[in-house]
Amino acid sequence: MATERTLSILKPDATRRNLTGKINAVFEEAGLRIIAQKRLQLSQTQAEAFYGAHRERGFFKDLVGFMVGGPVVVQVLEGEDAIAQNRKLMGATNPANADAGTIRKLFAESIEANSVHGSDSAEAAAHEIGFFFAGTEIVG
Repeated sequence: MATERTLSILKPDATRRNLTGKINAVFEEAGLRIIAQKRLQLSQTQAEAFYGAHRERGFFKDLVGFMVGGPVVVQVLEGEDAIAQNRKLMGATNPANADAGTIRKLFAESIEANSVHGSDSAEAAAHEIGFFFAGTEIVG
């Protein structure tokens, strides 16, 4: 297995409920390291650009509205097979279908307010990390 980096976003529902530490503990206990992190408020323009691949999908407007509705924590996770490991830790998008012990099963409120986002491929991770972080902000 190779050491990888992936983007993680703790969504507005998680930050509103002060779950940042609890969610990060799940990542760290699984062996992922947080090598960059910042809390920010996404603008409409940023959210639309970040989720641009979904622009033609019916949920795009609601997704963007949700993501600008409160602060988020964006972070870079690093570890062995980090992309797949993070996706497994997050659980299914719909928390009703998520495995016990996953972040979404433990903390999500709904399919939209599902607490976390994670990159789904190496290409997406590189793009998403670059969207939020300059190379000098990532300290491994």
